[in-house]
Amino acid sequence: MFSYAPLLIVFPLVGFLVLGLCGSRIKNEKIIGAIGSGTVGLSFLLAVLIFVYMVGVEPVQRKQSIELFTWLSTFTGSTSSLTVNVAYQIDQLSILMTLIVTGVGFLIHIYSIGYLHNDSGFWRFFAYLNLFIFAMLNLVLADNFLLMFLGWEGVGLCSYLLIGFWYEKKFTGDAAKKAFIVNRVGDFGFILGMLLIFSSFGSLNFSTVFNAASLLSVGNTTALWITMLLFVGAMGKSAQIPLYVWLPDAMAGPTPVSALIHAATMVTAGVYMVARCSILFALVPVTMEFVAIVGAVTAVFAATIGLVQNDIKKVLAYSTISQLGYMFLAMGVAAFSAGIFHLMTHAFFKALLFLGSGAVIHAMHDEQDIQKMGGLKKYLPVTYKTFLIGAIAIAGIPPFAGFFSKDEILWKAFSSEQGSPVLWLLGIFGAALTAFYMFRLVTLTFEGKERFDHHIRPHEAPKTMTLPLIILAVLSIVGGFVGIPHKNVIENWLEPVFSPAHYKLLTVEHTGGLLEYLLMFVSVVIAASGIYAARWIYLQRVEIADSLVKRYPRIYRTLLNKYYVDKVYDAVVVDPTVKISNDILWKAMDVTVIDGSVNGSAKIINGIGQVIRKIQTGVAQSYAVVFIGGIVFVIAWLLLR
Repeated sequence: MFSYAPLLIVFPLVGFLVLGLCGSRIKNEKIIGAIGSGTVGLSFLLAVLIFVYMVGVEPVQRKQSIELFTWLSTFTGSTSSLTVNVAYQIDQLSILMTLIVTGVGFLIHIYSIGYLHNDSGFWRFFAYLNLFIFAMLNLVLADNFLLMFLGWEGVGLCSYLLIGFWYEKKFTGDAAKKAFIVNRVGDFGFILGMLLIFSSFGSLNFSTVFNAASLLSVGNTTALWITMLLFVGAMGKSAQIPLYVWLPDAMAGPTPVSALIHAATMVTAGVYMVARCSILFALVPVTMEFVAIVGAVTAVFAATIGLVQNDIKKVLAYSTISQLGYMFLAMGVAAFSAGIFHLMTHAFFKALLFLGSGAVIHAMHDEQDIQKMGGLKKYLPVTYKTFLIGAIAIAGIPPFAGFFSKDEILWKAFSSEQGSPVLWLLGIFGAALTAFYMFRLVTLTFEGKERFDHHIRPHEAPKTMTLPLIILAVLSIVGGFVGIPHKNVIENWLEPVFSPAHYKLLTVEHTGGLLEYLLMFVSVVIAASGIYAARWIYLQRVEIADSLVKRYPRIYRTLLNKYYVDKVYDAVVVDPTVKISNDILWKAMDVTVIDGSVNGSAKIINGIGQVIRKIQTGVAQSYAVVFIGGIVFVIAWLLLR
């Protein structure tokens, strides 16, 4: 069964090639949608078959690498100094990620058929989606760093294409460029990390590097630099402080793009990479602590911004940044399985929320301001119910999926040797904020008085859009049961992948007993309180929100302006770069030096031409005078020799 694994990659690639080369000539949207969705659906079905096969064999037989061909080989004398194969690794972690990417990706493809109906770039959109899935599968299935980096850069390219899909609008192009450039900053760290890995271990193959790393002592200096550089890459791709600024702007793309990028694929790449390199990070407690702190601070930081946003997709964007912070908090406290578990549940409820927001925007004729909505639940019953399920799940209310994964992270943040009560407090505070801003979003969008223009007639989305919502809603309800405490199926499934890291860290499993259940109860009470507060304020006492804005205008403006981080970047990075480009590179170099050289050479040639042209007057008398003058000169020269 493992031998069929390369087909996981091939199917979406074929879809991209067919649609990319022939899509413009296929006039039927149903055919285009069937090709785009069907290829990803085939990958999902194959992933399910491989997963079922893996369940039926012994854990030691669940890992295998399938080599296709040698991609890169450099030689020094008669020996190879670097060999990189196009090879794919199937193990417990990669197959789980593949199921998430292809499963949620397939639902997003189906949804897109209805959402992009009658769009002139319909075929192009599905070609880009297929290419995105192809790149993401290369990232999660690669058995070496270089092939992972190919997928890493591939999803970056596809995000640029998809965010800027409506390229005729300036703001979408600006958002696409911002995402691409900010990610390049993180990618530079990833490249340096790979170079250091190769110089230290002589290979980029996961098995070779990780086996060698397991022999190193904890606190190794080289491992410190490697993990810090790799984490810089993860900070860019997974939108952590300070490289998170691209993700909210990425909302400029079509809503299915937001769901694909922010739920199951691109933004989770950094989390997956840290999990895959868990043995390297386990060697450096300092890096682990740094990862945990960045994750916890990002979770709270983004959640506070989400409290005051009024764009329905921007609220969800900052929610994504916050939830990614939880995943990195888990990685930093060595709760690798919990982090991947939250990655999975987040894929369900965040894809549901984004697709639900798309259904709302579709019904409201592209209106995204929740202050101009309200009372939509009677017009959009399916969207409302499914969106509500997603909101309850992300708030962490049992028995919904988000409760189990977030509670696992919070418990590990408190009880792990790498954790601390401070990290737990940050996590619990972020959970309270999450519950509040999500139900502020639900209340202002679906409940209360209708605040939209009378000419708008909201309507439920077509079945191609509502069916994925229903499936994701079901997964958001039941998806957490695989991680029930003390019977954690997903943790047992992933344990062989993370056991070397746990061994290095000498991780001890804390059963917790009464304390664990007490902390669980506290988290639920806090989440429920956040929900109640949001509904009470925005349904019954709206004047409280208005009075808080008036009483604390500076705090409100700071949150509304996202702590002015974008303005700081503009002042410190963007504006000086533009000024240098204009004043030095353009005016001094381009205009003065380059254009001056070209124009100067032209003037010199022109001057020479002006002199030479005088002997080509076209007047016969002038030629005769020159001719006679030449004869006289020659005769005089001969006589005077």
